Amino acid sequence: MQAVSTPSRARYGGVAIAFHWVLALAIIGLFFVGLYMTGLPFSPQRLKLYNWHKWAGIAILALSALRLLWRLAHRPPQLPPKMLAAMPRWQQFAHHAVHFLLYALFFAVPLLGWAYSSAAGFPIVFMGVLPLPDFMPVDPDLAKAIKPWHMYSAFALAALVVLHVLAVIKHQWIDRDGLLSRMLPGRG
Repeated sequence: MQAVSTPSRARYGGVAIAFHWVLALAIIGLFFVGLYMTGLPFSPQRLKLYNWHKWAGIAILALSALRLLWRLAHRPPQLPPKMLAAMPRWQQFAHHAVHFLLYALFFAVPLLGWAYSSAAGFPIVFMGVLPLPDFMPVDPDLAKAIKPWHMYSAFALAALVVLHVLAVIKHQWIDRDGLLSRMLPGRG
C-alpha cells in the first residue's frame, strides 16, 4: 500500500477533495453574498449579512490554514506524464501560478476584511459568541485605505476561480484528459 504523501498516485485523497469542494462552495457563496450586501440600504438585514459575511470569512481563513497545512504534509498527485507532455510550458507555468495565487488570496481576502473591520471599529464576534482580537487599531483613514483592497482582492480571487474553472472545462471537454476525475469525490 502506498503512503498518503506519495506523489505518484493519480488522484487527490479524500481530505484534499473535501477541502477543495467545501472551500470552493464557501468562497463562491461568500463572494456573491458580499456583492449583494454592499448594495443594500442600511437595515437590520444588511447588518446581519455583514456579520454573517465576517463569520464566514473567518471560517474560510481557518479552513484555508488547515488546507495549507494538509497540502504541505501531503503532496498532491503529479499530473499524468501524458497530460504533462501535452501541455505547453506556458500552461504548466500557469497551472502552478494560478494555484499559488489562489492560496495567497485564500489568506489575503479574509485578512484584509478583518483588518478593515478592525480599523473601522467594527469588532468581529465569531458566530456571535467568540470575540476576535482587533487586527488593527481603530483608524478611519486606515479603514478607508484598506476597504478597497479587500474588494480588489476578492475580485482577483473571483477572476482566478473563473480562470481555474475555464481550465478545468478545457481539460474535461476539449482535451478529454480526465483531469477533473482527480478531484471528484467517490471516484477511484
